[in-house]
Amino acid sequence: MIEYVNVTKTLSVGSDKVWAAISAIGGLDQWFPIIAECCVSGEGVGAVRIMKLADGSEINDRIEEINDAEKRFRYTRTACPFPVSRYLGTVAVRDDNGGTSVSWTIEMDVAAEDRDGLVALITSALSDGIDGLGQHLMAGSL
Repeated sequence: MIEYVNVTKTLSVGSDKVWAAISAIGGLDQWFPIIAECCVSGEGVGAVRIMKLADGSEINDRIEEINDAEKRFRYTRTACPFPVSRYLGTVAVRDDNGGTSVSWTIEMDVAAEDRDGLVALITSALSDGIDGLGQHLMAGSL
């Protein structure tokens, strides 16, 4: 069954700075508590982002789109420890009354019996990751 998860938050950092961090592809280990290591193989569209989780499992993403004009980033998860058969992530960055709205949406194909636990895990991870990105950028890191 197709499931959508969206977490949208407003950060007190300019959209250009937020977009620069998102579009750089890597660095997720600095924002997401669940990610222990993050490295990137290649550049731009087609690059592969390889992440190790705190439990030692691995996630691989293939970068599908980096749209600077619309500040939209898309990736396909090609390997992960979660019970999904398809996983597409989209991050959209928008100016929002002096701050920046970050909307992170996941579209995934997941079995009904795995749905609730996986939705809760992904919602929590995305929320923590967006908060971590904001803290990272407020501290002056990029």
